[in-house]
Amino acid sequence: MWLPCLLQLPYQLSSYAKGCYRMIDKDKKYGIIGLARSGIASAYKLKELGVIPFLSELRPAKEIPSAEKLEKDFPCEFGGHTNKLLECDCLIVSPGIPLNTPILQKAKEKNIELISEIELGYRIKAKDSKIIAVTGSNGKSTTVSLIHHILTGLGKKSLLAGNIGDAFCSYDIEKPGWDYIVLEISSFQLDLINSFQPDVAVLLNITPDHIDRYNSFEDYALSKVNIFKNQEMTDTAVLFWDSPEVKHFTKDIKARKLYFSLSPNDNAFAYLANNYIQFGSETKVPLSYFAIKGPHNYANAMSAMLAVYALIPEPTKIAEAVKGFKSLPHRLEYVDTIKGVSFYNDSKATNTDSVRSALNSFEQPIRIIMGGSDKGEDYSVLAADLQKKVKKAYLTGDTREKMRKTFSGKIPLECIADFELTVRKAFSDSDEGDIIVLSPACASFDRFNNYEERGNFFKEIVARIGRENEKK
Repeated sequence: MWLPCLLQLPYQLSSYAKGCYRMIDKDKKYGIIGLARSGIASAYKLKELGVIPFLSELRPAKEIPSAEKLEKDFPCEFGGHTNKLLECDCLIVSPGIPLNTPILQKAKEKNIELISEIELGYRIKAKDSKIIAVTGSNGKSTTVSLIHHILTGLGKKSLLAGNIGDAFCSYDIEKPGWDYIVLEISSFQLDLINSFQPDVAVLLNITPDHIDRYNSFEDYALSKVNIFKNQEMTDTAVLFWDSPEVKHFTKDIKARKLYFSLSPNDNAFAYLANNYIQFGSETKVPLSYFAIKGPHNYANAMSAMLAVYALIPEPTKIAEAVKGFKSLPHRLEYVDTIKGVSFYNDSKATNTDSVRSALNSFEQPIRIIMGGSDKGEDYSVLAADLQKKVKKAYLTGDTREKMRKTFSGKIPLECIADFELTVRKAFSDSDEGDIIVLSPACASFDRFNNYEERGNFFKEIVARIGRENEKK
């Protein structure tokens, strides 16, 4: 089975997985823990390949919309994880399942292999499909979307999957045809990779996030850096030169390094100059090419261009392909201007670093709406930025009291439990020319299912305010 791989070019010998299409071992028993998007995709992909996995879900069946169909297609258990999982040889763990879950601890003790859906997809994908994988605390979705946009503009068949859109295994990745597979990958997905080896791996930044899930910032950072652990010298790492954390945690990786920077820098292959991005030694990309604005978005754009350049070294064509890309919803998304007051939806800003990026995207002081469910972050790191950039902060959600204590006496504050009343209060306080930004610095799970639902509700409120003011 392995002989065809051994006859390939020498650089492919560095990893038996690299460039090799491996079917699933049908003699093994597979289990899947967690029946959200990636878990269900893994189940049906294994079934397509001739393996029927055992499915396990903590929630009761009545809370799973597809439970009835799943029970017809697979052996399942709902309402908890039992020792039946310990009869498996390999468990595919959904990213929402903490690794300290008791059943996973038991599985480790029995030397049962634990993998993510990303690892499963890598093991079965067609050998000729190149993988570009992107991780980081912030900017992942924008970056992978821009990479996909550039590749499509260059006439390549590109698949965008992972932590954005549909799951990796929901596509026919085992069949030839995809030139490039672009994956957004979270730290949770990277915790359980064994052979995953992207041709290009991008680390945008490392800032405190998901501290509720990891024991320390270092543990979180090491999860991010897992993206490089199987890369060899023939692979490429795209890295942010300006981040001491990125440089520290990637100093020992084997892949060749391509850096980007927000200031002119001899160490960076791409950097931000006055009104353009210097891309290589000869190509200047005008900032007017980019619909996305702000230093953080220019960093995302440079990383995307470098990721494509690593596999298609044609900077001029890449620069042209950037045109036409639009920003994603819930990421400093302009909503409307009502009576001279502009609203921006930055619901995706679920940590302090994202909020700092939002603040730096506006030249004038703003009115900011913050708060939600706590992820264990230290909000005091925002105090200096808020003092410089904010007219008034409107605090809502479960973290409002924690934030009030943190920022009291430093900036004007208003604490309101109800989300809609918070938005309306910000508007009633505003003068013509003011800017209101929803940039929570928190997760959304206190009131909403996800940040998208929160952002959409914000836009609905703004629309209602707009209709009400048309009548006046």
